[in-house]
Amino acid sequence: MHGILTAALLLVTAPTTTWLWPLPAPHQVLAGFAPPAHDWLPGHRGVDLAARPGETVLAAGAGRVSYAGRIAGVGVVAVRHAGGLETTYEPVDASVHVGQAVIAGQRIGAIAGRLAHCRQTCLHWGLRKWALKEWGRGRGDAYLDPLALVGAERVRLLPLLSHSPDPPVDGSAAVAAALASSGAVLARRRLVRR
Repeated sequence: MHGILTAALLLVTAPTTTWLWPLPAPHQVLAGFAPPAHDWLPGHRGVDLAARPGETVLAAGAGRVSYAGRIAGVGVVAVRHAGGLETTYEPVDASVHVGQAVIAGQRIGAIAGRLAHCRQTCLHWGLRKWALKEWGRGRGDAYLDPLALVGAERVRLLPLLSHSPDPPVDGSAAVAAALASSGAVLARRRLVRR
């Protein structure tokens, strides 16, 4: 009986991660997640959200700032979260610094300019599962759909018993696994993007 009670308490007190949109409402997705078949091919490794110049950008979840600066002339902020997830935000004029702890919904900067690939001002929001390599150097192991964090990805249900020889290649299984390993609560089962 004592073992059952201990297990029940562990389930109740297990850490969860709260995820929020990185911009205030209303939320309009201008371009969705479209990862390439191979790492070296072009693709859209995140989503573009409609934004206004100077609009506040928020941390989607609690974590620690891993980058705040410019890459190829564009302001970028990256936040590492528990479980090996990292969110990225661009173009952003950072109001945080590397190593700073942030909480979900905390201001991390403001929209700074316009990205060349957006027809209007937008925030490019990315998500990846982070893996450490030898000698402490890191690399992004897999790009994931950041809309899965806030439950806004386009999905369709699959039957529980699928007879297809190959599972869909869209990253949904990777997103579910990454979220599960990060302590996030994912209520849906067996979901894939269209």
